[in-house]
Amino acid sequence: MSRGEAASSRSTSVDQVRHMVVAARLYHVHGVRQRDIAERLGTSQARVSRLLRQAGEAGIVQTVVAVPEGIHSELEESLEAAYDLQEAHVVDVPEGAPDLATVLGRAAARYLAEATFTGETIGFTSWSRTFQEMARAMPELPRTGARRVVEMLGDLGAPVLQHAATRSTQDLARALGAEAVFLRTPGVVGSSELRATLLADPHVGRALARLDHLEVAFVGVGPADLHSLLEAEDNYFSAAQLAAAREAGAVGQLVQRFIDADGRPVETPLDDLVIGATLAQVRAARRRVVVAGGLDKQQALAAALRGRWVDVLVVDTSTARFLLELAEPLPATALAP
Repeated sequence: MSRGEAASSRSTSVDQVRHMVVAARLYHVHGVRQRDIAERLGTSQARVSRLLRQAGEAGIVQTVVAVPEGIHSELEESLEAAYDLQEAHVVDVPEGAPDLATVLGRAAARYLAEATFTGETIGFTSWSRTFQEMARAMPELPRTGARRVVEMLGDLGAPVLQHAATRSTQDLARALGAEAVFLRTPGVVGSSELRATLLADPHVGRALARLDHLEVAFVGVGPADLHSLLEAEDNYFSAAQLAAAREAGAVGQLVQRFIDADGRPVETPLDDLVIGATLAQVRAARRRVVVAGGLDKQQALAAALRGRWVDVLVVDTSTARFLLELAEPLPATALAP
């Protein structure tokens, strides 16, 4: 190639790049239509389309995703990777907002309104205030496929709390177009003999048997202590019983079944006082949804995540960051109940 031909080639290359830049700026920055760009450059619309494609290939145009404020995609993806979650949703708690249970519950209702409920049986921790807020805010979802919403634990706390639990089960069942199946019996009883008597009730037995085949389980997670609106004199464990469970290694509970810091079940005599889902039934659910956050639940949430008891997590930003700080490589297989 002669010196003149080389100079001509360089000039052509520079002109080509210049046209690519001009076309890209007009299209991506100023929003000019390709047809109008063609008229301005005195070329065809097909060539403008080709210039825009070449601008992308040459790195002149680079795609940048501008994440709106309040969306925490990177934090959610980090949680999903760290704890092998199907989904994580991280929620901002604005200053002056109602309590955390309300914020998380309403956020969960928005996220889960887009979910697909393909199985017949949905397990529901109706005494959880967060899940109560979720059920109250859940819109009616046509043709979900769910046939029944089954309570995963009997009654806890004072009668006013039990009434709220019943109403939230009805709310979720109505939203899913399903039947509400109530577990009308105390969730914690005073003796194993009384528990055996209550389990003989056919309505209780049928409700508990439904929990063997859960498509989705809305699992309540809490500390191994008094929490939420429960009080020591309520229909619940005593302070001494809870202290003994913590002494045995419990740091949290899933529907009143205790787990240690690594998410392993902690067997105590209190298991024989609970009327509700077993950890084996929770483990067998095809999808387990946890909606929780706040300082008092952080250690319990970390334990549940380490034990792989969670598939879908809805959590506040502060707790999400705490969980990521604690994240360690997960074992190769899920822990057995």
